Amino acid sequence: MSAAANAPAIRLVNLTLGYDRRPAVHHLEGEIAPGEGLAVCGPNGAGKSTLLKALVGLLTPLGGKIHFGGLSPRAVAYLPQIVDIDRAFPINVRDFVAVGALARVGLFRALNAAEQVRVGAAIETVGLVGFESRTLETLSGGQMQRALFARLIVQDQPVILLDEPFGAIDAATIDDLLALIARWRAEGRTVVAVLHELDIVRRAFPRTLLLARECI
Repeated sequence: MSAAANAPAIRLVNLTLGYDRRPAVHHLEGEIAPGEGLAVCGPNGAGKSTLLKALVGLLTPLGGKIHFGGLSPRAVAYLPQIVDIDRAFPINVRDFVAVGALARVGLFRALNAAEQVRVGAAIETVGLVGFESRTLETLSGGQMQRALFARLIVQDQPVILLDEPFGAIDAATIDDLLALIARWRAEGRTVVAVLHELDIVRRAFPRTLLLARECI
């Protein structure tokens, strides 16, 4: 096996993050292996979401480095907090899920037959068959989160970042989405999730990063 195959999916080197040159997270160090499940926990304002935004490339580090092993920094799928989604935007479930294919097909190109099949399969996997023509504002919290996970399936990336994916959703949806996370990890995908629910952390995430503006 090559050295690249043994490389961590993500490596943080003396990473400092913040806004307007004001540090919010200080001097993070660590590695996250391919196929690993890492929960990022800590109080509000600890820098959890800030870390995810840096990993997905939405925030430039104030210091230090983020390395993705042999992967491109674009090989990351990101699920934002549900409150950050504009559910009044006039788009139906199928088209919303299909957004996950844009990195492959381009912004102004129609999806080919293979991509259409991929979108349909993702919708079926998350249990939203029959909801394809529904607009986002008509969905419950659990249904919206299923649609977001379907979009991640379509993105098909080796690193998956989840920002508070289980807030205010029903137990059945939590069970289904945890099963999907377990499948991703079995496929060798790395999953990093910001979580507040300690029972879910214990149940599904073997490693925990506890933040309070720095690693504890």
